[in-house]
Amino acid sequence: MSETTAHHADAAWVTIEVPLERAALAAFCRDVERLYRINPYLEFRRWRETAPGAFTVSMRNLSNQRDFELQLTLERASERDFSVRYDQGLKRSTRFEIDATDGGSRLRITDDYSGALETDTAEVDRSLHAWGVALREYLLRDRRWGWCAPWRWYMRRVWVPMKPSARRITFIILLVTLAEVVLFALVMAIYWAEHRA
Repeated sequence: MSETTAHHADAAWVTIEVPLERAALAAFCRDVERLYRINPYLEFRRWRETAPGAFTVSMRNLSNQRDFELQLTLERASERDFSVRYDQGLKRSTRFEIDATDGGSRLRITDDYSGALETDTAEVDRSLHAWGVALREYLLRDRRWGWCAPWRWYMRRVWVPMKPSARRITFIILLVTLAEVVLFALVMAIYWAEHRA
């Protein structure tokens, strides 16, 4: 499933396995903005590509309650191994590695904190495990419903750009609406059964 591990206080990683071919997972990971926006603890105010592989980002990390204004630089070793470097802050980079497995593929996300002091722990990103879980859920839903054009449009154009809190509110509204429809259908069925008798 998903695991998070810290290594000597200078790196943390999460590994997720999905039933997708390695090439399909690599194609999904080409959209770096989508990868980051799926993280349920990152609230973006701005994401702008300033040059190929360079981004200006303004965000709030809800896991440590910190605001960030960052310059991100994408460095690709290959289609299956790339890093995003940060211009400031405790976290130096985030590396994405894609490997094939027997049942699909594996994505390993590693946050590099090399050179960080133990006194700087307040800035450590605690959302890594939740990010891994959210990415896996997104990929599984996309595998199941990706054939449906309205679903793809909704996920890419509406859901991904939403703030995490807006996603939760939307989900609750959809559940309440579904419950109302079921209740209305039940009332109509009872009325129809009583009226027929």
